[in-house]
Amino acid sequence: MGRAFQNRKESMAKTAAAKTKVYSKYGREIYVCAKQGGTDPNGNLTLRGLMERAKKDQVPSHVIEKALDKASGVGGEDYSPARYEGFGPGNCMVIVDCLTDNPNRTFGDVRACFNKAKSKLGTPGSVSHMFDHCAILAYPGDDEEAALEALMEADVDVTDIENEEGHITVFAPHTEYAKAKQALIDAFGELDFETDEIQFVPQTTTTLSGDDVAMFEKLVDALNDLDDVQNVFHNAEIDA
Repeated sequence: MGRAFQNRKESMAKTAAAKTKVYSKYGREIYVCAKQGGTDPNGNLTLRGLMERAKKDQVPSHVIEKALDKASGVGGEDYSPARYEGFGPGNCMVIVDCLTDNPNRTFGDVRACFNKAKSKLGTPGSVSHMFDHCAILAYPGDDEEAALEALMEADVDVTDIENEEGHITVFAPHTEYAKAKQALIDAFGELDFETDEIQFVPQTTTTLSGDDVAMFEKLVDALNDLDDVQNVFHNAEIDA
């Protein structure tokens, strides 16, 4: 699979306002994850991975605790996932994952971002079939055979394993995330996962150049600025 999963543009928290957005997105995602699978990270590996990622991104503990408190109570926000697919500048493919309490508002906001970037939304499934929905787990190491053996013993449906520059990267179907992570922890103890995510990894890439580059960056920045948007995945590569 190469390093294609690294092409996702990350939102950089350079200002107080940007940091607040990052905290809000993590808080919302933790709330939904805990609501669905329980607030105990030892029994909810998806939540555990999310909390670890939040801490690495320097999300304050009170933001995490507040989200868990909301999830363990009754009432509060009622967020649901929403996914939008479309075609960006240069006909690159874009997937937008959201958590929203108002789908009509979110759809309108996302559509406006596409329109302003001279892009267009597609129907569900219009581009996602060109991506692999993967659990990605990367950690320091060099023994891919041992990793593969541990995963196979746990009956994990591994898609690919890479050994590159002292790092092992495991790819598995998104439905195998918890099982794959637990198998690695059981085999090697507590690991410092550098990547611990579920992503859409593009099967092919589209190279952008000229005016398309600026328009693409405008689209991704506008989407990341929306409160309801959690992640933006794409297959674009910028022509150096």
